[in-house]
Amino acid sequence: MKTNETRAWGATSATSPLAPLTIKRRLPTATDLQIEILYCGICHSDLHTVRDEWNRFMPTTYPVVPGHEIVGRVTAVGAEVEDFAIGDRVAVGCLVDSDGDCPHCREGNEQFCAQAVFTFNGADAHLGGVTYGGYSRSIVVDRRFVLRVPENLDLAATAPLLCAGITTYSPLRHWRVGAGSKVGVVGLGGLGHMAVKIAHAMAARVVVFTTSTSKQEDARRLGADEVVLSKDAEAMAAHEGSFDFIIDTVSARHEIDPYLALLKPDGNLTLVGAPTEPLPVSSFSLIMGRRSLSGSVIGGIPETQEMLDFCGRHGIVADIELIPIQKVNEAYERLLKSDVKYRFVIDMASIES
Repeated sequence: MKTNETRAWGATSATSPLAPLTIKRRLPTATDLQIEILYCGICHSDLHTVRDEWNRFMPTTYPVVPGHEIVGRVTAVGAEVEDFAIGDRVAVGCLVDSDGDCPHCREGNEQFCAQAVFTFNGADAHLGGVTYGGYSRSIVVDRRFVLRVPENLDLAATAPLLCAGITTYSPLRHWRVGAGSKVGVVGLGGLGHMAVKIAHAMAARVVVFTTSTSKQEDARRLGADEVVLSKDAEAMAAHEGSFDFIIDTVSARHEIDPYLALLKPDGNLTLVGAPTEPLPVSSFSLIMGRRSLSGSVIGGIPETQEMLDFCGRHGIVADIELIPIQKVNEAYERLLKSDVKYRFVIDMASIES
């Protein structure tokens, strides 16, 4: 297959910093779009993958080029593509391929396909090796996995919607959050701040749980109706048995039972954070109220487009700090300290510097 070269930033080992690389991209096939990447968000999973911290589940192949929160413009269109044109504002999220024929794909849940291909560190069926992500100047993607960005949304601030946005939208939608729902959001980081914005736009009553008094004002600005310090036992007890749904965005080990106690009978707590160690859960926290504990990953392509359209209607984008690619290693260190409000986004034009 014919290829061309593009500039990128990636890592060559688990301990090496991100640095400039030259990678190969396939030339567009009949069903592909070539996209100039304008902005790419930094997700915590980028850092986990670069440092091979998920080795037990998804070992990293080096060199790795991270990035699955991609927005840009179409620069070339395959001969069989009729629904996109050069210049269109588009986005690419966590997936770039799947078998297209399994029950999950037919239902629009490509994220569950056994042959799903991640945007980076996935199996590249076209060139061999692994896929390279959005810390690069351009990407070629099958049009089935390309999404449209509403015209009213700022492109840079839209980038995190492709992971943080859909990761929180999908369970809120699945558990039918809407007017009259009481929703808890555990943690106010990259995922949590999107959960607050989206749940608020769904007309739910939103309560943020945080360990930090400094985040109270910001949580209200983002759309929270109330903020509870999770270490305050009296404040927690005041909400016992009252929540329809709680979304837990925390990636560090923490106690789950205190939040399960806040659910109504038949209430649900969904994990979207990904602690690397198991979380202890008492069976009585679940069985006494017929409560449920579940997990959720991203959504499929139709639901991701639905999320973007929803955000377009409500004017929702992420709160971001825009950085040049040259500051990406510094951003990773700050990410470990939660020193960002609330998502880093790379200006990919800086890759030419």
